Amino acid sequence: MAFLEPYFPWIAIGVTILVFLGLQTRRGVPTDLLFILGAALVTAVGIISPEEAFRGLANPAVVTIGALLVVAEGLQRTGVLDWIGRHLLGAIQTERGALVRLMMTLLATSAFMLNTAVVAMMAPVVVDWCRRRQVSPSRLLMPVSYLAILGGTCTLVGTSTTLVANAILDREHQQRTVEDDRLASLHGEDAEEVRARRRFTAGSAPLTLFEIGRVGLPCALVGAGFLLLLSRRLLPNRTDMIEQLGEQRREYLLEMQVQADCPLIGQSVEAAGLRHLPGLFLIEIDRDGDIRTPVSPVERIHAGDRLVFTGVVSTIVDLEKIPGLVPAADSTFEFHPTQRHQRRLTEAVLSRTSPLIGTTVRKANFRRLYNAAVVAVHRNGVRLTNKIGNIRLEPGDTLLLQTRDEFVTAYRNSRDFYLVSSVEGWQSRLHHKATLAAALAVGLIVWLIVGMWPGLEGQVGNLGSPALAATTVAALMVATGCLRVADARASIDIRVILTIAGALGLGHALQSSGAAGMMATGMVRLVGDHPYLLLIAVYLLTVVLTEAISNNAVAAMLVPLAIAVAWEGGHNPRPFIMAITLAASLSFITPIGYQTNLMVMGPGGYRPSDYARCGTPLAIAIGITALILIPRVWPF
Repeated sequence: MAFLEPYFPWIAIGVTILVFLGLQTRRGVPTDLLFILGAALVTAVGIISPEEAFRGLANPAVVTIGALLVVAEGLQRTGVLDWIGRHLLGAIQTERGALVRLMMTLLATSAFMLNTAVVAMMAPVVVDWCRRRQVSPSRLLMPVSYLAILGGTCTLVGTSTTLVANAILDREHQQRTVEDDRLASLHGEDAEEVRARRRFTAGSAPLTLFEIGRVGLPCALVGAGFLLLLSRRLLPNRTDMIEQLGEQRREYLLEMQVQADCPLIGQSVEAAGLRHLPGLFLIEIDRDGDIRTPVSPVERIHAGDRLVFTGVVSTIVDLEKIPGLVPAADSTFEFHPTQRHQRRLTEAVLSRTSPLIGTTVRKANFRRLYNAAVVAVHRNGVRLTNKIGNIRLEPGDTLLLQTRDEFVTAYRNSRDFYLVSSVEGWQSRLHHKATLAAALAVGLIVWLIVGMWPGLEGQVGNLGSPALAATTVAALMVATGCLRVADARASIDIRVILTIAGALGLGHALQSSGAAGMMATGMVRLVGDHPYLLLIAVYLLTVVLTEAISNNAVAAMLVPLAIAVAWEGGHNPRPFIMAITLAASLSFITPIGYQTNLMVMGPGGYRPSDYARCGTPLAIAIGITALILIPRVWPF
């Protein structure tokens, strides 16, 4: 469509505006779909080629993000995150103490792991602590997201935004270097134009590992101090789901056996955290026939103890995460960790025609009939206090079962059960692989640090690639059995991948069509060519767009604009690049601006107004800090 070529800049701008408007007016439309359609449209009219449009899918930044999500899932499945949670918050009693501990941990951890993965790991840990201490998760989950975002700006690999921005810089730098070499061959290296272009190209080089941290770390410390001093006044205090359920919750009778390798052995019931479990009550301890009830908080746990609880499914799920503590209601239960990995928790309601009616749990032999094992029993309106193995089953009893993956499909329509459904939120744990998974994660962090250490980037060849490091460790997670292939695939959020790929295509269309240069000229005319005013304008534009759309998409489209603004004004592009990278990474005001804000919205019971109330003053404090430091660290 050569006749449209003079209008390419306007078409690229128009498509970008349509995508933005679609995100604001059609909330039900998936973000990834809008960006892919936008990239397809600018490709269809000929602004960019199909190869350029979908090159984002093979972008090293996108590959790195997907691989790091797989690594995080491996740490989740092997119980490493559960172990971290118990040691991180286990002994903390107060909300402020938990916030201080989270602050130190999240800032350090999210600097070297994608903050999205860090929040996915830590949110269940925080919710579990809140339930145990009767603290509303709304008091801590938003700070978890904010702290992870702040920590992510301390290094290149802490957030997907910096990875996306760096991928664009790498592409732009290569193109400018080729053009500089061409001009040098025509005019010589001593030509003023060539020297000016060389200086500008040096300012648009890819980021090093700790470069962004020169401003990101001070911003993180300011943000952490703000949350510590003021968040208690700004955050809502909403009741937890367990409290809302009250007496209407479905209580099971559950029996757990303490194996010889359980870390709780030798601890008191109080110290082991079994006394104040939310929605779960320790009825008795059976120690070789010696029944201890009521259970004293100072009672020590021994190997072989059978612990009898009554409580709700959500806490039973948490209880099963403790290594060496396994359901003991059925003697046919599989204790071997590799066999447990193939099982899941399922609820089944017995029908009147079930062949199990009238038999006890011990004699029912679920393994032979259904290839399943009984974990717990619930009888509506009756609090069961008998030994689970001795309970005589009746119609309407709800059984919590350990089953194979295919159990729900096989018995959903069986006359033996009124209802069969999987328990949400439950995942088996491969505790015997925890040490290996932790070693792989530590190895990844060391690899990233060494490979991207200033001065070493060129010395290690391809080993310095974050994409290579992340994919290698992700593959090792699967190859060593820390994670199943199916689970690894499921852990990759395809919506994030497609959104970034589509945004990269749109960003490239804005740059190659000349639209970015046209907008940069307009901004310079509107604001003036004073570099500090331009820097403020670029930063504020990025903040507004990030809060309205998403961080990665904005970074992909505005980094070329930052380079164009600097070129138009005759300034060093580095401060403008850093302003956009930081502003797109630091989203606090809306839940849609950054994925971690969305991740904690449901569990914390937050409303959009909660983010505005707490996030707006935080964003102002961070913005002032960044705009003061950026021109000092990277002069114009």
